[in-house]
Amino acid sequence: MRTEEEMMALIKAIVNEDARVRMLMLEGSRTNVNIQKDEWQDYDITFFTDDIASFLQDESWLKAFGEIIMMQTPEAMELFPAEEKGYSYLMMLDDYSKVDLTLMELEDLEEYLAEAGLTEVLIDKDGRMTEEIIPTDEAFHVRKPTAAEFDDSCNEFWHVTSYVVKGLCRGEILYAIDHLNGILRPELLRMLSWKACVENGFSLSVGKNYKFIDRYMAEATWDKLLDSYNMGSIRQCWESLFIIHELFREASCEVAELIGCTYPYYDENISRFTEDMYKLYGKGN
Repeated sequence: MRTEEEMMALIKAIVNEDARVRMLMLEGSRTNVNIQKDEWQDYDITFFTDDIASFLQDESWLKAFGEIIMMQTPEAMELFPAEEKGYSYLMMLDDYSKVDLTLMELEDLEEYLAEAGLTEVLIDKDGRMTEEIIPTDEAFHVRKPTAAEFDDSCNEFWHVTSYVVKGLCRGEILYAIDHLNGILRPELLRMLSWKACVENGFSLSVGKNYKFIDRYMAEATWDKLLDSYNMGSIRQCWESLFIIHELFREASCEVAELIGCTYPYYDENISRFTEDMYKLYGKGN
């Protein structure tokens, strides 16, 4: 892969040589001083212009980035439509560098800046920026849960457990895994992140997809969490479910005590249901 210096020089040259682009913004992890840089970080950039149409009508300008071996344009897709303003080109180049470029209208600049977090102005041809933007990941810090949010998480976790159990009792492994991974696990990771921040102060980020959460838990807890991903059989799914129950209970009891909430009674009821169904349907699998 090209170095960061080489890629940034290329991007800036493209902007400086194209009069239609009036501002260049860098976003994401490459602006975050709290994240160690590596070659796998994308180059998340935004071109501000008042002439998006001309870029879309003739896309030959993309050749300036070099050979593109894979590209996705969310705004042109039906199955995975874009959810934000602008028009994006998500490109992998032939040296495997990844550039996620968004074209945005200048008229949307004020709205963009109002939501700016991990953002850095690299080029401002017209001097539109009157104040310096200091990149911050504060918006991604885990926030202390309210009593209602804590209860909602517990309720969702234990309620959906019954669906996982039902799938395992029927031998419908994909149904069970989908509910376990799609609902129970996100609530477990949410609770573990709350626990980490209650213990360390609500000024940290566990990263996208909780990728840094292992930094804030005991090694034994981390090992158990990883073990819960083994779900290649009905038997392993039962084992994973029990591990997830244990981890959720441990974390949520601690969070409840530290934020002054009452841990819900239905854990005992649903745990008994799970154990009873395992005795009837699970031990032979």
